[in-house]
Amino acid sequence: MKCCRVRTLLLIGLLTHTTHIRAEEFIPPVIDDEMRQALRQAMYGPNGFEDHIAAEVWLTDMSARLKRSLPDANYRLELLKTIHAEASRTGLQPELVLAVIQVESNFDRFAISSAGARGLMQIMPFWIKELGHPDDNLFIPQMNLRYGTTILKYYIDKEHGQTSKALARYNGSVGKTIYSRKVFNAQRRKWFKQ
Repeated sequence: MKCCRVRTLLLIGLLTHTTHIRAEEFIPPVIDDEMRQALRQAMYGPNGFEDHIAAEVWLTDMSARLKRSLPDANYRLELLKTIHAEASRTGLQPELVLAVIQVESNFDRFAISSAGARGLMQIMPFWIKELGHPDDNLFIPQMNLRYGTTILKYYIDKEHGQTSKALARYNGSVGKTIYSRKVFNAQRRKWFKQ
């Protein structure tokens, strides 16, 4: 385990990723007690599949779609299981979460944006400080997905189900539609069943 941490730290130091939001353009969200509570309660949830047949069908389909981006079959399947579980835990469509990840990091778990966002769903480090969990590692996929799905669901609820507005909040681009359109296009083109 220690070897993996050292390797992870080395990779983090070597890998960077730039998104379309620069640090000076990022508008931090207003963090209220309800958001803090939602993140605090999101520590471990169900695996999300109704039965093993549904799991096999979804995992096989999504794995084929993700193969080019993630050639390691074992990692790909574990990541897809985690994405499905975290999306289901919060009541999000797993395909929406896949689209957000595609747009945010293109499935690079070590991605770092110019604004400092980290990991698959590009979570800003201030969230771990805000919660008082300084040891949370945003490069660990399950941790990153736990934060990301909880934050996204919170914004969807705040926006009364208007996913476009929630995505703009998630991205720090309130009032703009470019990011939301990118996510919806990725979801429609790659992740929805045809």
